[in-house]
Amino acid sequence: MGPVRAGARVYVGCAVVGALVCVAPVPDIRAPWWVVVLLTALYAGCEHIPRCRPVGGRPPEGMGIFFPVLLAGAFLLPPPAAALVPLPGALFAPVAQRPPWLRRFWRAAQLALAVWAASRVHWALGGRDAVVGPRFPYALAPAGAAVVAFCLVLTALDVGIRALAEGGPGRGGWCPLLERGRELGGAWRGLFLRSLAPIGVHGLAGLMMAVLWRSPYGPVSALLVLLPMYVSCWVFAQYHRERAAHQATIRALVQAVDIKDGYTRGHSERVGQASMMIARELGMDDERVEVLRFAGILHDVGKLGVPTRLLRKDGPLTPQERRIIELHPEYGHEMVRGIGFLGEARSAILHHHERLDGSGYPYGLAGRQIPEFARVVAVADAFDAMTSTRSYRRARPVAAALEELERCAGAQFDPAMVRALIRALDRHGWHPAVTADEIRGNVPAPAVPMAGRPAGQPHGGGRA
Repeated sequence: MGPVRAGARVYVGCAVVGALVCVAPVPDIRAPWWVVVLLTALYAGCEHIPRCRPVGGRPPEGMGIFFPVLLAGAFLLPPPAAALVPLPGALFAPVAQRPPWLRRFWRAAQLALAVWAASRVHWALGGRDAVVGPRFPYALAPAGAAVVAFCLVLTALDVGIRALAEGGPGRGGWCPLLERGRELGGAWRGLFLRSLAPIGVHGLAGLMMAVLWRSPYGPVSALLVLLPMYVSCWVFAQYHRERAAHQATIRALVQAVDIKDGYTRGHSERVGQASMMIARELGMDDERVEVLRFAGILHDVGKLGVPTRLLRKDGPLTPQERRIIELHPEYGHEMVRGIGFLGEARSAILHHHERLDGSGYPYGLAGRQIPEFARVVAVADAFDAMTSTRSYRRARPVAAALEELERCAGAQFDPAMVRALIRALDRHGWHPAVTADEIRGNVPAPAVPMAGRPAGQPHGGGRA
């Protein structure tokens, strides 16, 4: 990881100062210090349970490892005392990324500010008395408001540090200011909405702890709430470990293709991005969008089975050579057949060169016989191939590529997928990356319009 930007360091320093102000004792409010010490020790111990931490030691977005303990502190303690609970655990928690102490201070300050805000809202709404006795149902409203405050502070601080760490002036982050503000606003809303549900679940567990703590059964019964939370946390961490392994597998396959076929370096990632844009425009759910991204990234993995001399041949291919290259969808399907998490992506890898009129390969499927994912990837693949400079021809402008896709819609491409791509590009734009050969100067970089292909040659496919 590179050095942390100066603006981000100042931001962390301001958060630390704010946290110190929050933990300053208030003369008129007394806290039960034995409760503070017990919750602080409990949270510190939970932070060091390795089996609950995902790969890299960082919790997934919106899923603090043991937020129930922090929120129980917010429900049981006055704001300054509640803000003390996360400090020792966060300051001494394992950190995989550098610089470790800056990240520890940031995590401690972030949690202290969020817990202070939650406790302040909870106390202001009378939640402290509502967790006792028959008034318990009324505790749900102030507890819910406290959870929302907790989530708001966490997400606001997260978006702020990301903006300074990743999008400062050196990356063109401040100009134009209005566009940057909209981007940050969208990031904040997305992160807040994704975080609210899991933090809400942790809030309910924290409220259960607080109610049991103040009940005749005492703190020991409250600790029992953590057992199912620990089990669910462990399962969640296993899921993310498996997901990280999947990502590593995909990265390795794509890197192998890029090394073998240097002319199309970066093509797979761009096809995955374009496929995602089409999928979102079609209204697919997040899970299918992610699988479709995998399909786009891996659509050419079968090239690993094609002789390198054919992939890198500068002159025209003979019919025999083209037939060999046209085997790559079947090679790719065989390679990923046993990877269960790819799901529908496997059919896209096999059929992304089929055409609606039945003249494609490898099986000559027509119309709706072609799987939906394959129809999406076919459009994304052709679009990126036409808008990228290759060894054998220059890139087309985006507008010309879209005109070609529209011209071929109904015969080669699914018209619905073409329209979805056009809408997505109108909304988000497209910034095609250059290939490695273009960077080295082997191919001129400026993109110019290109005449249409001969009728018998696949549009946008080239050697794909």
